[in-house]
Amino acid sequence: MNFGRQTKWMLAAMLLLTGCKGFWNVPNSGGCTSNCTTLSTGVFYVLNANAGKYAIAGNSIVSGTLTTLSGSPYSLPSGPYSIAIAPNKSFLYVSTQTGIFLYSIGSGGALTLTSATAFFSDFAAYTMQVDATNSWLVEASGSGYLYAIPINPADGTRSTTSSVQQLPLGVIPTIHQLAISPDNKNIFLAMGTVGTAVIPFTAAPTTGGPLPLAVSTPIAVKASGGAAVSVAVDPINRLFYIGELLGSSASVNTGGLRVFSYSSLASGTPVEITGSPFASSGLTPVSILPIASGAYVYVANSTVSSSTTGNVSGFAVSSSGSTYSVAPLSTTASAGTNPSAMAEDSTGTVVLLVNSGGSPDLNAFTFDATTSGKLDSAFTSATGIDPVGATAIAALP
Repeated sequence: MNFGRQTKWMLAAMLLLTGCKGFWNVPNSGGCTSNCTTLSTGVFYVLNANAGKYAIAGNSIVSGTLTTLSGSPYSLPSGPYSIAIAPNKSFLYVSTQTGIFLYSIGSGGALTLTSATAFFSDFAAYTMQVDATNSWLVEASGSGYLYAIPINPADGTRSTTSSVQQLPLGVIPTIHQLAISPDNKNIFLAMGTVGTAVIPFTAAPTTGGPLPLAVSTPIAVKASGGAAVSVAVDPINRLFYIGELLGSSASVNTGGLRVFSYSSLASGTPVEITGSPFASSGLTPVSILPIASGAYVYVANSTVSSSTTGNVSGFAVSSSGSTYSVAPLSTTASAGTNPSAMAEDSTGTVVLLVNSGGSPDLNAFTFDATTSGKLDSAFTSATGIDPVGATAIAALP
């Protein structure tokens, strides 16, 4: 899961943290506000990206209290960009300014660095994801390439059954976010003003590379001066989503959520559903989260007109046969400063959000008991000694 490219301009200093336990005890700034005796989540990991505080903070919420994983925080050699967890829950990758590093996931979610040597030496892997077969790490680089790196499903190490596949992206775009469809057949890549690329993907490590020879014509941005800044795919392959600057015709908050039929890709011409694009209720829709049930999709806006903080808007997804519709919810949830990424925890009951500008670093929302789809603020916390710059989050499946 990536949303750490905000850190790409940080100095690539080799600053190793000691992980002193006293220094890193996590303050609970805010804490639980509702359902405090029962609010619990699965394991999740936050990237803290401010200079001098580079680390993975591993946590879960237990009975309304932020609980630190054994050994957390896990120090990083340099500023991080993105994080990706294998679907089999066995290993995790973190990309940094000094390469991509591999961690094994142990009991209770505790991480162990497998090697001090980078797993892959791309210094600008702004976004990445492990494919559904746990056999490929796909990452998009600020150098203008898409890489598919073969890995061993058992432990995440580099596989020798196939070579690294490299796909030029043409004119070097501004890389924002990558998503692989749940059926493992397409890669979606939000590339700023260039638009969004849809790249066929065939995971076949014993018979050749998974990438085609060229990127097809990207889906152009909706408006002149706009930019694709986020992308996501419906968990059951019905729709795919693009978050764009200037994607909406709203008079004030002009961020837009574009929604396309996934099945339309078979014809070679992506089809936008009726009503799309939808106003995102903010200016910069940096993260899109379709929840596991597919019933709702949420958009985190890092900037909102006339506000110093961001928000999260929600949309209900429904279908009639093969026709899908999306309807904005009537309320938004308040966030911290510069929201950067979201994740749904493994229990399916909590939406997690990190804010790179803090106030707070972490929000946890639960689903309202009476208003369908509405998010209720349940928990807030720091993820280190502020300011930490919480730029990305990934939840253990």
